Amino acid sequence: MELLERRRALIEERLVEVVDGVEPETLSEEVRHVALSGGKRVRPMVTLLACETVGGRAEDAVEFGVGIELVHAASLVVDDIIDRSELRRGTTSAWAEFGHGPAIITSDGLLGEAFALFSADPNATRVVAEAMVELGIGEATELSAEPTNEEEYMTLARRKTGALFRAAAELGAIAAESDPVTVEALGEYAERVGVAFQIRDDVLDAVADPEELGKPTGNDAALERPSVVQVTDLTPEEANASARQEADRAIDALDRVDVADPEARDYLLELAEFVVERER
Repeated sequence: MELLERRRALIEERLVEVVDGVEPETLSEEVRHVALSGGKRVRPMVTLLACETVGGRAEDAVEFGVGIELVHAASLVVDDIIDRSELRRGTTSAWAEFGHGPAIITSDGLLGEAFALFSADPNATRVVAEAMVELGIGEATELSAEPTNEEEYMTLARRKTGALFRAAAELGAIAAESDPVTVEALGEYAERVGVAFQIRDDVLDAVADPEELGKPTGNDAALERPSVVQVTDLTPEEANASARQEADRAIDALDRVDVADPEARDYLLELAEFVVERER
């Protein structure tokens, strides 16, 4: 765990530096409110661990890790506007704190800072651009036509959640100067972890105790958001089994990678297990 904390500290330190450099001060304050209001930093941790797994150093991947966290934060700002959600990570969401216009500008500012970090490597820029296209298609699909079966739901989950997870791992592999086969294997691992994460998130929202979960439940039903238990015939138990299957396939993809750092790989394996077993 000490090594994980060291990696997290690298991410937080660089994230603060980037946010502190944002101008003008008004935008910096809004970006700070969004980017530094908490969060597990799962995606940037995947970036660093993927890089180390295949022989790179955590320091080599920090820029890309912070970049993908900023992209994720930007997407959450938009999600909160769409959902009219006034809270995010226990604090006021950007639109509720600053208004709709400033929130949208904040999202743009976060993306601008992110792509400045990716710009050193055309492959990094391409990977994130592709992920954002998938994310945009997913958001548009959710607004215009909800999924009506398990296959459509899985496609939506891959686009809305899996795509950024995939980009996070691929960025780590790119930072380690990996070959395309390795980049793809790590990308598949992370995409499947992201889908498993989303399925489990939906199940918890539907069945968990709010006090144990640490946040309100029933949001998906209240907002008519396409949850796995709302738009498919799966019971919560069957949905959990589907998440388990995605996690197992993620581990299979990771097995195709030539491992240089077994400890970093083991943390990626633990993440695949955690996303389907978590209770909050």
